[in-house]
Parts: sequence; C-alpha cells; structure tokens
Amino acid sequence: AVFTLKEWKHLLVLVTAFTIGHSVTLALSSLNILTINQQLVETLIPVTILITSIYNVTQKHSSQKAVQFNYFLALGFGLIHGMGFSNFFRAMMMGISDGSVAFPLFAFNVGIEIGQLLIVAVFMAFLYGFTRLFAMSHKSWNLYISGAGGGVAATMIIQNLL
Repeated sequence: AVFTLKEWKHLLVLVTAFTIGHSVTLALSSLNILTINQQLVETLIPVTILITSIYNVTQKHSSQKAVQFNYFLALGFGLIHGMGFSNFFRAMMMGISDGSVAFPLFAFNVGIEIGQLLIVAVFMAFLYGFTRLFAMSHKSWNLYISGAGGGVAATMIIQNLL
C-alpha cells in the first residue's frame, strides 16, 4: 500500500525479497531441517502483517534507507510465512513415498510466487483505479489499505491467542 504506481520496480524487489525468505524456510521446514511450533507460526504471520500496516501508516517518506529497510522486513517476514506454507506443502505431500520432494517443492514455490504476482497485479489495478480514476490521494489509499490489513491481522492475533 505504501508504494505508488511509479515505484512498481521497488514493489517487485520487495516481493522478491519476501519470496526468497519464504522459499528458504519452506524448503527447510518441508524437509524437517527446521521445526517451529505451528501455533507460534500461525500467530507470528498476522503479527508481521500488523507490523507492516503500522509501519506503512507511520513512515514519513520513502528515502533510500527506508526502502532498504522495507526489503529487510520483507525478507524476514517471508521467513516466517514460509514456515506457514510448509504445513500446507507437507499435507499435500502425504502419501508420496519415493522421497523426492525437490520438484514438488519447486513447483509449489513457483505456484506461490505466481499467486503473489497476480495479487500484486490486481492490487496495482485497484491502486490505479482509486488514485487515478477516482482521484483518491495515495496517502488515503495507504491509510485505508494498511488500516484494513492491520485490523484483520489484529483480529487474527487475538483469535490465535485465545
């Protein structure tokens, strides 16, 4: 939500950083090299969304340092989300006895990446519609989208803790 249409390249780098993070932990978790309490992961995922929402709303300007910090956050948050994806991947792999997970893991990761890029494309189309066609300020767009995401994330955190 914090990026403008002109900053689409920064957004693609951000998505790539997130992908690198989730690919690493998805592979490590799926191969049982890394194991973390799933309840903790399911709570941390909305925490990352809430932190991102708060950061988007409170960020004053997008200096080069702030943009680099966004990439670092995306990479770190991707690590957490990858652990969540690993449960779904392991469930899909149940019953496969040959032990070859390399190709299914690669295909699953590619599918997640395609899904993310489709979501970004739809999101950018909405951004274009609201800021260009309906003349909504980008600041209002960011506040609305980040606020909505933060609200949903806060609700999920509370549900996971109860």
